[in-house]
Amino acid sequence: MTESTARVAVTAGRDATERLRATREAAPEDVAVVPVGSTGVPALEPLALVTRDGRTAIHTNADIGTCERLAGEFHDGRPMLHAHAVVEHQPGTARFPTPAEGPLAVGRRRMLGPCGWTRVDEFDPELRPSLPGDPEVTLDHAARVGLLGRGRGDAARDRPVAGVWETARDAAGDPVVVVNANEADAAVAGDELLLASAPAQVLAGAFAVAGIVDADDVVVYVGETDDLAADRTARAADALAPAAVTVQVASGPDTFAAGEPTMALEALEGSDRIEARRRPPGPAEWGLYGRPTVVHTPRTLAQFVALLREPDAFDPDAGDPGTRLVTATPRGPGGDAMAPAATVELPTDAPVGRVLTALDTGRKPDWAVVGGRFGGLTRDLDVPAGAPALRAADCGTAGAVEAFAGACVLAAVGRRAAFAREANCGRCVPCREGSKQLHEGLREVYAGDHDEAGLRELLRTMGETSLCAFGREAARPARTALDRFAGEVRAHADGDCPAGECFDDAPDEGAEGPGGVWA
Repeated sequence: MTESTARVAVTAGRDATERLRATREAAPEDVAVVPVGSTGVPALEPLALVTRDGRTAIHTNADIGTCERLAGEFHDGRPMLHAHAVVEHQPGTARFPTPAEGPLAVGRRRMLGPCGWTRVDEFDPELRPSLPGDPEVTLDHAARVGLLGRGRGDAARDRPVAGVWETARDAAGDPVVVVNANEADAAVAGDELLLASAPAQVLAGAFAVAGIVDADDVVVYVGETDDLAADRTARAADALAPAAVTVQVASGPDTFAAGEPTMALEALEGSDRIEARRRPPGPAEWGLYGRPTVVHTPRTLAQFVALLREPDAFDPDAGDPGTRLVTATPRGPGGDAMAPAATVELPTDAPVGRVLTALDTGRKPDWAVVGGRFGGLTRDLDVPAGAPALRAADCGTAGAVEAFAGACVLAAVGRRAAFAREANCGRCVPCREGSKQLHEGLREVYAGDHDEAGLRELLRTMGETSLCAFGREAARPARTALDRFAGEVRAHADGDCPAGECFDDAPDEGAEGPGGVWA
């Protein structure tokens, strides 16, 4: 790529298209105008980047007029003078040049390197991925390093991926690789970001895994409204897929449950009622249409590619080697987002709370939910971002930190319990009936006559006996609230909400529950 380059972030919508058009019309003929995806920090976007001779000027919140002006001024030096940041880097770098400070400087950009930097409308055939050498050697290396699956949609979530690959490779039938990108949790943006901004990297990982398990088919599964990710992935697949591999991009319901690995398979098979499958056997033995199936998230596959490219950067003694994508969302009363979320890449030994430095809210959170929809409530954000540490702290590993300020703990837990009651698939009793009893038991706190011992036993039963992770993890928000926010729970039983959120909508005298707060 020429070093006289103007990059314009093209996410979705007419304005993005107009910014690109205006830049191309105003740019000199010797300047390449490149459409790129999001960096993961939408509060700074739309971005415009001007690169000349190993220096890149980063312009944030660049509207159509700004893009047009920067392109017209390309060779007179002014785009460098008025930039948000100017970064020096090696000519021809393939990664976003990280500034010294600010949200884009948080963490590392190993998986996120192409995001906001690599063009998304064309794909160089030279990028077509191939395994370096013998697949057995690569498999052994992944096993030795101990690479773990990432995200709730991964069938090897927080477990070594190499064992899953071996099972699928040795099982009877023709293996298939499923890229599960149907996250459907607004607090977790890593998978959609990778597919929309770096689809070639995700597909490189999928094709590499296909080579290990000897699969000829790759299926990319997205939510039915994820049009941008689906379109860019399909075009990348057309350009980069090896001749022996067939790639299909398919969509499924934008529902939280449909992102669970076995429910993703049910959706891909067109089942009228999508329910979790009983295990064993797991998908690696009996998956899509009965075929051995490897189900990975884009985050896992991008991490695998990072391992192939930089094997020395992964410490096999780390417990969770590599990095993790974490999305931070600032929330206020009612659970509403107070500012755009930010997705950054953290080393797994870094405090998970470091992700909050990518936000600009001006207020320290009172507490947080770590781990997505059914994450753990905590005030301690010094826990390392790796899976073993998060699990030991009873936090989730889905890749999210929701930072609450001025919000009620019990109301937040109640909303999540209500969601579990409505969104579970109904397959198993501990989840189906347990979520109902949990919702009702939390409402009884407001009446001052709740049974805490009974509630804890219910949470234990859900957490230990539910069929899939939905039911097991639905217990976590309430469990961690009882463990870590006992004072707030007792206050509600006494008719007081410390955050001042709950009792403005209190029900009529004599009724039970919080009324309009989280009915």
